[in-house]
Amino acid sequence: MATAVIGIVSDEFTNPNSVKMLNEVTRQLNARGCLSLLLNVDSREHYLTLLNQAGELGITGLIFLTALYGEETTSIPAIWLSGERALRVDGYAAGEEIGRLLLAQGHQRFGFMHGRETHSQPRQMQGFAASLEAADKTLDQQLVAGNDDRELAYQSMMAYLKKARASERINALFCENDVLAFGAMQAVRDFGQGVHIGVVGFDDVDEARSSGWHLTSWAQRRDLLVAEALNRLLDNRVDNSGAWQQGELQVRHSHHGKHVHGEMSQCGCASRH
Repeated sequence: MATAVIGIVSDEFTNPNSVKMLNEVTRQLNARGCLSLLLNVDSREHYLTLLNQAGELGITGLIFLTALYGEETTSIPAIWLSGERALRVDGYAAGEEIGRLLLAQGHQRFGFMHGRETHSQPRQMQGFAASLEAADKTLDQQLVAGNDDRELAYQSMMAYLKKARASERINALFCENDVLAFGAMQAVRDFGQGVHIGVVGFDDVDEARSSGWHLTSWAQRRDLLVAEALNRLLDNRVDNSGAWQQGELQVRHSHHGKHVHGEMSQCGCASRH
Protein backbone atom coordinates (compact mmCIF):
# COMPACT_ATOMS: atom_id res chain seq x y z
CA MET A 1 0.00 0.00 0.00
CA ALA A 2 1.40 3.40 -1.03
CA THR A 3 2.33 5.83 1.72
CA ALA A 4 -0.09 8.75 1.96
CA VAL A 5 1.47 12.17 1.42
CA ILE A 6 -0.40 14.93 3.23
CA GLY A 7 0.16 18.57 2.37
CA ILE A 8 0.04 20.99 5.30
CA VAL A 9 -0.90 24.47 4.08
CA SER A 10 0.16 27.47 6.14
CA ASP A 11 0.73 31.15 5.40
CA GLU A 12 2.86 32.15 8.38
CA PHE A 13 4.29 30.92 11.64
CA THR A 14 4.18 34.15 13.60
CA ASN A 15 1.23 32.85 15.62
CA PRO A 16 2.54 30.39 18.23
CA ASN A 17 -0.71 28.45 18.07
CA SER A 18 0.02 27.62 14.41
CA VAL A 19 3.40 26.20 15.43
CA LYS A 20 1.86 24.06 18.17
CA MET A 21 -0.81 22.84 15.75
CA LEU A 22 1.84 21.99 13.13
CA ASN A 23 3.78 19.99 15.71
CA GLU A 24 0.66 18.03 16.64
CA VAL A 25 -0.33 17.39 13.01
CA THR A 26 3.10 16.09 12.02
CA ARG A 27 3.34 13.98 15.18
CA GLN A 28 0.07 12.23 14.44
CA LEU A 29 0.81 11.85 10.73
CA ASN A 30 4.13 10.21 11.61
CA ALA A 31 2.32 7.85 13.98
CA ARG A 32 -0.02 6.85 11.13
CA GLY A 33 2.88 6.21 8.77
CA CYS A 34 2.08 9.18 6.54
CA LEU A 35 4.49 11.66 5.01
CA SER A 36 4.08 15.39 5.68
CA LEU A 37 4.78 18.03 3.05
CA LEU A 38 4.74 21.64 4.26
CA LEU A 39 3.27 24.15 1.80
CA ASN A 40 4.11 27.54 3.30
CA VAL A 41 2.40 29.97 0.92
CA ASP A 42 2.94 33.72 0.83
CA SER A 43 0.36 34.80 -1.76
CA ARG A 44 -2.77 33.60 -3.53
CA GLU A 45 -0.79 33.15 -6.74
CA HIS A 46 1.75 30.99 -4.95
CA TYR A 47 -1.04 28.97 -3.38
CA LEU A 48 -2.78 28.36 -6.72
CA THR A 49 0.50 27.31 -8.29
CA LEU A 50 1.08 24.79 -5.51
CA LEU A 51 -2.46 23.46 -5.90
CA ASN A 52 -1.82 22.82 -9.58
CA GLN A 53 1.41 21.03 -8.71
CA ALA A 54 -0.09 19.01 -5.88
CA GLY A 55 -0.96 16.08 -8.11
CA GLU A 56 2.58 15.90 -9.43
CA LEU A 57 3.87 16.02 -5.86
CA GLY A 58 1.77 12.97 -5.02
CA ILE A 59 -0.30 14.73 -2.39
CA THR A 60 -3.35 12.71 -1.36
CA GLY A 61 -4.86 15.17 1.13
CA LEU A 62 -4.52 18.72 2.42
CA ILE A 63 -4.69 20.09 5.95
CA PHE A 64 -5.09 23.87 6.22
CA LEU A 65 -3.54 25.69 9.17
CA THR A 66 -4.44 29.02 7.61
CA ALA A 67 -7.79 30.74 7.24
CA LEU A 68 -6.71 32.28 3.93
CA TYR A 69 -7.48 30.84 0.51
CA GLY A 70 -10.19 28.61 1.93
CA GLU A 71 -12.67 29.68 -0.74
CA GLU A 72 -10.50 28.23 -3.51
CA THR A 73 -11.76 24.87 -4.66
CA THR A 74 -9.50 21.85 -4.95
CA SER A 75 -10.02 18.34 -6.23
CA ILE A 76 -7.78 17.03 -3.46
CA PRO A 77 -9.55 16.03 -0.23
CA ALA A 78 -8.98 18.77 2.33
CA ILE A 79 -9.80 19.72 5.89
CA TRP A 80 -9.35 22.98 7.79
CA LEU A 81 -7.99 23.61 11.27
CA SER A 82 -8.23 27.40 10.93
CA GLY A 83 -10.86 29.82 9.68
CA GLU A 84 -14.63 29.76 9.37
CA ARG A 85 -14.70 26.21 7.90
CA ALA A 86 -12.41 24.75 10.53
CA LEU A 87 -12.90 21.94 12.96
CA ARG A 88 -12.72 23.68 16.30
CA VAL A 89 -13.53 23.48 19.96
CA ASP A 90 -16.99 24.47 21.14
CA GLY A 91 -16.24 28.18 20.97
CA TYR A 92 -19.75 29.17 21.99
CA ALA A 93 -19.51 27.30 25.29
CA ALA A 94 -16.00 28.67 25.81
CA GLY A 95 -17.25 32.22 25.26
CA GLU A 96 -20.09 31.69 27.72
CA GLU A 97 -17.71 30.45 30.41
CA ILE A 98 -15.33 33.35 29.84
CA GLY A 99 -18.24 35.77 30.08
CA ARG A 100 -19.29 34.29 33.41
CA LEU A 101 -15.72 34.51 34.68
CA LEU A 102 -15.44 38.21 33.84
CA LEU A 103 -18.88 38.97 35.23
CA ALA A 104 -17.87 37.31 38.50
CA GLN A 105 -15.04 39.84 38.80
CA GLY A 106 -17.56 42.66 38.84
CA HIS A 107 -16.62 44.10 35.45
CA GLN A 108 -19.27 46.37 33.97
CA ARG A 109 -18.18 47.23 30.42
CA PHE A 110 -16.99 44.57 28.02
CA GLY A 111 -15.13 44.35 24.74
CA PHE A 112 -14.05 41.75 22.19
CA MET A 113 -11.01 41.97 19.92
CA HIS A 114 -11.01 40.28 16.50
CA GLY A 115 -7.97 39.42 14.43
CA ARG A 116 -9.50 39.73 10.98
CA GLU A 117 -12.96 40.86 9.99
CA THR A 118 -15.04 37.89 8.84
CA HIS A 119 -18.44 37.38 7.28
CA SER A 120 -19.76 35.74 10.43
CA GLN A 121 -19.21 36.41 14.11
CA PRO A 122 -16.74 34.12 15.88
CA ARG A 123 -18.55 31.50 17.92
CA GLN A 124 -16.66 32.43 21.06
CA MET A 125 -17.85 36.02 20.69
CA GLN A 126 -21.44 34.83 20.25
CA GLY A 127 -21.23 32.80 23.46
CA PHE A 128 -19.53 35.68 25.24
CA ALA A 129 -22.27 38.12 24.22
CA ALA A 130 -24.98 35.63 25.23
CA SER A 131 -23.57 35.24 28.74
CA LEU A 132 -23.41 39.03 29.11
CA GLU A 133 -26.99 39.39 27.91
CA ALA A 134 -28.12 36.79 30.43
CA ALA A 135 -26.69 39.07 33.14
CA ASP A 136 -28.33 42.19 31.64
CA LYS A 137 -24.99 43.40 30.28
CA THR A 138 -23.95 44.13 26.72
CA LEU A 139 -20.89 43.71 24.54
CA ASP A 140 -20.00 47.39 24.49
CA GLN A 141 -17.04 47.48 22.12
CA GLN A 142 -15.60 45.44 19.26
CA LEU A 143 -12.03 46.07 18.15
CA VAL A 144 -10.45 44.71 14.96
CA ALA A 145 -6.67 44.40 14.82
CA GLY A 146 -6.63 43.61 11.09
CA ASN A 147 -4.66 40.38 11.48
CA ASP A 148 -3.55 37.96 14.17
CA ASP A 149 -0.60 40.19 14.95
CA ARG A 150 0.64 41.46 18.31
CA GLU A 151 1.70 44.89 17.04
CA LEU A 152 -1.59 45.45 15.21
CA ALA A 153 -3.47 44.48 18.37
CA TYR A 154 -1.33 46.94 20.31
CA GLN A 155 -2.13 49.73 17.85
CA SER A 156 -5.85 48.94 17.85
CA MET A 157 -6.03 48.93 21.65
CA MET A 158 -3.93 52.06 22.02
CA ALA A 159 -6.09 53.95 19.52
CA TYR A 160 -9.19 52.91 21.46
CA LEU A 161 -7.74 53.98 24.81
CA LYS A 162 -6.76 57.38 23.45
CA LYS A 163 -10.16 58.17 21.98
CA ALA A 164 -12.52 56.62 24.55
CA ARG A 165 -13.71 58.69 27.48
CA ALA A 166 -12.45 57.37 30.78
CA SER A 167 -16.02 56.95 32.06
CA GLU A 168 -16.99 54.91 29.01
CA ARG A 169 -13.95 52.66 28.58
CA ILE A 170 -14.33 48.92 28.79
CA ASN A 171 -12.84 47.28 31.86
CA ALA A 172 -12.80 43.72 30.50
CA LEU A 173 -11.61 42.44 27.12
CA PHE A 174 -11.90 38.98 25.55
CA CYS A 175 -9.46 38.47 22.67
CA GLU A 176 -9.95 36.03 19.80
CA ASN A 177 -6.50 34.58 20.47
CA ASP A 178 -3.55 34.97 22.82
CA VAL A 179 -1.39 36.92 20.38
CA LEU A 180 -4.02 39.67 20.30
CA ALA A 181 -4.27 39.55 24.09
CA PHE A 182 -0.53 40.14 24.50
CA GLY A 183 -0.67 43.18 22.24
CA ALA A 184 -3.74 44.59 23.98
CA MET A 185 -2.25 44.11 27.44
CA GLN A 186 0.98 45.82 26.46
CA ALA A 187 -1.01 48.79 25.13
CA VAL A 188 -2.81 49.13 28.46
CA ARG A 189 0.49 48.99 30.32
CA ASP A 190 2.06 51.64 28.10
CA PHE A 191 -1.02 53.87 28.18
CA GLY A 192 -0.89 54.03 31.97
CA GLN A 193 -3.07 56.73 33.55
CA GLY A 194 -4.38 54.26 36.10
CA VAL A 195 -6.28 52.24 33.50
CA HIS A 196 -7.04 48.68 34.59
CA ILE A 197 -8.55 46.21 32.12
CA GLY A 198 -9.07 42.51 32.70
CA VAL A 199 -8.01 40.47 29.66
CA VAL A 200 -8.72 36.87 28.60
CA GLY A 201 -7.17 35.13 25.61
CA PHE A 202 -7.87 31.99 23.60
CA ASP A 203 -5.49 29.12 22.65
CA ASP A 204 -3.34 28.97 25.82
CA VAL A 205 0.02 29.19 24.06
CA ASP A 206 3.16 28.65 26.12
CA GLU A 207 3.82 32.37 26.61
CA ALA A 208 0.45 32.77 28.34
CA ARG A 209 1.89 30.97 31.37
CA SER A 210 4.88 33.30 31.68
CA SER A 211 5.29 35.57 34.69
CA GLY A 212 5.16 38.58 32.39
CA TRP A 213 1.55 37.91 31.40
CA HIS A 214 -0.23 35.43 33.69
CA LEU A 215 -2.80 35.32 30.87
CA THR A 216 -6.08 33.59 31.59
CA SER A 217 -6.89 31.69 28.40
CA TRP A 218 -9.01 28.94 26.90
CA ALA A 219 -6.96 25.81 26.18
CA GLN A 220 -7.94 23.78 23.15
CA ARG A 221 -7.28 20.03 23.09
CA ARG A 222 -5.13 20.12 19.96
CA ASP A 223 -4.53 16.37 20.14
CA LEU A 224 -8.25 15.63 19.93
CA LEU A 225 -8.86 18.22 17.20
CA VAL A 226 -6.08 16.86 15.02
CA ALA A 227 -7.12 13.25 15.60
CA GLU A 228 -10.65 14.08 14.47
CA ALA A 229 -9.33 15.96 11.42
CA LEU A 230 -7.18 13.02 10.36
CA ASN A 231 -9.97 10.52 10.98
CA ARG A 232 -12.17 12.52 8.62
CA LEU A 233 -9.50 13.12 6.01
CA LEU A 234 -7.89 9.69 5.90
CA ASP A 235 -10.62 7.32 7.10
CA ASN A 236 -13.81 9.22 6.23
CA ARG A 237 -14.82 8.65 9.85
CA VAL A 238 -16.73 11.29 11.83
CA ASP A 239 -17.23 11.46 15.60
CA ASN A 240 -20.59 13.16 16.09
CA SER A 241 -20.40 13.00 19.89
CA GLY A 242 -18.49 16.28 20.03
CA ALA A 243 -16.03 14.87 22.57
CA TRP A 244 -13.15 16.20 20.46
CA GLN A 245 -14.47 19.75 20.90
CA GLN A 246 -13.69 19.94 24.59
CA GLY A 247 -11.38 22.53 26.10
CA GLU A 248 -10.59 24.02 29.47
CA LEU A 249 -10.31 27.51 30.90
CA GLN A 250 -6.84 28.08 32.32
CA VAL A 251 -7.44 30.64 35.07
CA ARG A 252 -4.46 32.80 35.95
CA HIS A 253 -4.46 36.51 36.90
CA SER A 254 -5.05 38.64 33.82
CA HIS A 255 -8.85 38.58 34.02
CA HIS A 256 -8.85 40.56 37.26
CA GLY A 257 -9.29 44.27 36.83
CA LYS A 258 -7.21 45.40 39.78
CA HIS A 259 -4.95 44.02 42.48
CA VAL A 260 -6.22 40.96 44.29
CA HIS A 261 -6.37 42.16 47.88
CA GLY A 262 -3.81 40.47 50.04
CA GLU A 263 -2.05 38.94 47.04
CA MET A 264 0.23 41.62 45.66
CA SER A 265 1.95 39.12 43.39
CA GLN A 266 -1.35 38.36 41.71
CA CYS A 267 -2.08 41.70 40.13
CA GLY A 268 -4.56 40.64 37.52
CA CYS A 269 -4.86 43.80 35.48
CA ALA A 270 -3.03 44.44 32.26
CA SER A 271 -0.76 46.84 34.15
CA ARG A 272 2.74 45.72 34.98
CA HIS A 273 3.12 43.58 38.11
